Amino acid sequence: MGILRRNNVRVIGQESGRTLILAHGFGCDQNLWRLVTPGLARRRFRVVLFDYVGSGRSDLAAWREERYATLDGYAQDVVDVCEELDLRDAVFVGHSVSAMVGVLAATAVPGRIGSMVMVCPSPSYIDDEDYRGGFTAADIHELLDSLEANYLGWSATMARVIMGNPHRPELGAELTNSFCATDPDIARVFARTTFLSDSRQDLKTVTVPTLVLECAQDVIAPREVGAYVHAAVPGSRLITLAATGHCPQLSAPEATARAITTFVEELA
Repeated sequence: MGILRRNNVRVIGQESGRTLILAHGFGCDQNLWRLVTPGLARRRFRVVLFDYVGSGRSDLAAWREERYATLDGYAQDVVDVCEELDLRDAVFVGHSVSAMVGVLAATAVPGRIGSMVMVCPSPSYIDDEDYRGGFTAADIHELLDSLEANYLGWSATMARVIMGNPHRPELGAELTNSFCATDPDIARVFARTTFLSDSRQDLKTVTVPTLVLECAQDVIAPREVGAYVHAAVPGSRLITLAATGHCPQLSAPEATARAITTFVEELA
């Protein structure tokens, strides 16, 4: 099966415009960008959407645990898409764990990814001496044990926590549905890869212009994490959105699109 079908790749917007690659996070798919993409396409950008293998409408038969047990497997998906479309100087927009995937992909294929937007990134979710990731090691192992014991129940509970915005229950319900649509065995591997990875050293390899987007309140990636990423990536910019939760592309799509647009237009 070709890469475009394997990863359910869609391209919208202006063919001649600056290319933006939108990469989803754990338990999600490209659908979670749907409130952001129309505004980006109207700005004459070319927007590339895709699903990691194992997510959304990707080819599940192509999923292999040994490949996707590390972030390198997801980075290879990005590399494959970039090479298949022959992208040059693209802007990689990665949500959550995908921000770290983008760091690996940009290093692997220099020239194809020319800048990055990290949306609610976290290089490590586990507290470590002076680093605050938001969770203790015991917290993360308890989270993973709960996921493996009862994935559907875990999804219903954690989706609301991740999304935040309790006054907008429809957002939590949407994320719950996205989680529940993922094969539990695949979700187990992706969750372990996400929550146990430590990409702090990889941040030092970033050499392209980078925007770090964080939310004012985010229990998954607290503001200490955004400050750490900003300090670790040379020359990066940090913007704090007046938004709550870990998915501003759903809870604050206009502000998210505006921040991305301003950053990309200033690159020119």
